[in-house]
Amino acid sequence: MTAKKGFTTTILHSDRLNGTEYGAMHSPIHTSVAYGYDNVMDLVDVFQNRTKGYAYSRQGSPTVSALEHKVTQMEKGTSTIAFSTGMAAIAAIFTALIRKTDHVIASSYLFGNSRSIFSSFIEMGLDFTFVDATSVENVKAAMKDNTRMVFIETIANPATQVADMIKIGDLCEEKGLLYVVDNTMTSPYLFTPVDVKATHVVNALTKYIGGHGNALGGSVTDTGLYDYASFPNIYDVYKKGDSKTWGMSQLRKKGLRDAGGTLSPEAAHSLSVGSETLALRMERSTDNAMALANFFEAHPLIKKVYYPGVASHPQHELAGKLFKKYGSLMSIELDESVDWVKFLNKLKLVVKSSNLGDTRTLAIPVAQTIFSELGPEKRAEMGISDFMIRLSIGIEDIEDLLGDFSAALES
Repeated sequence: MTAKKGFTTTILHSDRLNGTEYGAMHSPIHTSVAYGYDNVMDLVDVFQNRTKGYAYSRQGSPTVSALEHKVTQMEKGTSTIAFSTGMAAIAAIFTALIRKTDHVIASSYLFGNSRSIFSSFIEMGLDFTFVDATSVENVKAAMKDNTRMVFIETIANPATQVADMIKIGDLCEEKGLLYVVDNTMTSPYLFTPVDVKATHVVNALTKYIGGHGNALGGSVTDTGLYDYASFPNIYDVYKKGDSKTWGMSQLRKKGLRDAGGTLSPEAAHSLSVGSETLALRMERSTDNAMALANFFEAHPLIKKVYYPGVASHPQHELAGKLFKKYGSLMSIELDESVDWVKFLNKLKLVVKSSNLGDTRTLAIPVAQTIFSELGPEKRAEMGISDFMIRLSIGIEDIEDLLGDFSAALES
């Protein structure tokens, strides 16, 4: 029996051990849009999901499949579907699996774009209730007879609230609900949502999994915990084989094929190669984040530090129980005496940018950019002040990061 391989070893050798030509270390980039067959019935069988294969790359290609296989391994799931972006992945879940008669409970602290698209779904007639997901009691109180799904994030962006994931998972299992966990802020290296009974895991592959800010992508992973035999929203055409696979069959057809959020093979290859160093990057960036959080906590010009790793964080103990480390995302609230524009412009090493999970450290004023559309009332509800700066901590030498922040604050 082969010994179980570690996280990085598994990802490094995934392509090669899954089968590549000529001894290649990586799965090649297959740019073909269509795939032809000598026997037309082979094409028919692929279309009707009787055999594995490829017909038209809008719903899959060998290069994208290789990336999906890696993400499935990382998340300890049963299958993964990759999309052009993380937002495309989130949208696909709703267009494929949720109907107008359903009710969805979601965290009040969702990332701005997630909250925005859910607002669009509400305009179309879907029923959403937003709750403080740091307590399962709020989720229980929002339950309705037609509740079909609970959607949360592991660590909220930007104020870093940590959801009560273990108890929410138990509740969803008891009620037979889909439990969707966006794992982007932690990555499967720090946390695997299947351990809290999540039925589906979302990742913005653009962020920590790709890790280098050079390719967009997203994914949905099925953990294999949900049996769709009694799920009312599956169309008869997708009720084939094991009932635990029906949801992903429908998601690939209705959420990917029909909506068209296809990941390109070039982007899939970049993300796949980037994923090989996920553990190494996360170890370095989380250590940097912890050191910076301690620095900010002690600085007189920093009013508040939003980072699960500090003892003052409301969910510090829960985060320590759930996650391998506390992540690379943090926010700081500047003292009102500090001109946030001058502070950010004084940073020479830290990049003013809207991305996350890059190898470089990035900073952005939250209220004035990524959450500007929500307005002051919604921002206040989410704990976002006009002096909040979100930081995505990279892998630079910590002495250089400390020096850059210190100089900017002093000046």
